[in-house]
Amino acid sequence: MQRERRLLQRTVALVALLPVAAGLYGVLTGIDGVSTNPTVNVSADSHFRYLSGLQTGLGLLFLTCVPGIEGKTTLFRFLTLVVVLGGLARLLGLALTGVPSFTMLAALVLELGLAPLLCLWQARVANRARDAAPTPEPMR
Repeated sequence: MQRERRLLQRTVALVALLPVAAGLYGVLTGIDGVSTNPTVNVSADSHFRYLSGLQTGLGLLFLTCVPGIEGKTTLFRFLTLVVVLGGLARLLGLALTGVPSFTMLAALVLELGLAPLLCLWQARVANRARDAAPTPEPMR
């Protein structure tokens, strides 16, 4: 049980660094950091930086789940829901506007594939921890 818990913690920590790094990159470089179009709308750049800040925050919040991960089910599920909703929006964009870059496709796989799998794994670890916890003695 402890081995699986530690493996989950390490995996979540590693995966959570991806949105932190990507988000910080987006905040610092703006849309020019991912666009080949040198003339970008200022409002689009502003929105991109805002979303990059949200992405950074999501990654940081996932990192807060690492210590005591077996007790963070509600937060972990909420964060996963936010990531999946973003992935569904990205998938809709793919259907409406065409296939994006390889990087965006990789993000889609993480959002709609890896995030739900990690959420299921976290639930498994939480359930196993709950089942292994000693039951309190009844008061007499």
